[in-house]
Amino acid sequence: MAKKTFETALTKLEQITEELENGDLSLEKSLEKFNEGMSLVQFCNGKLDEAKTQVELLLKKNGTLEAVPFTEETSGDQNVSQ
Repeated sequence: MAKKTFETALTKLEQITEELENGDLSLEKSLEKFNEGMSLVQFCNGKLDEAKTQVELLLKKNGTLEAVPFTEETSGDQNVSQ
């Protein structure tokens, strides 16, 4: 089995969502898919948290590391250490 990545988990989660929205599954199968989806959500959230931590560590301000909350509004004018 291939290693689970954020992208593969997200793709599978989208597939499960579509299957559940179609409403063609039995109650038992729907619950099974729901549980699988919740597991994938937890995995994806964990990966996003890891990425957020890495981004925060890379942001620099005045020569010292400073954790800056990662938001969509964060502008691209931050100095990024590579």
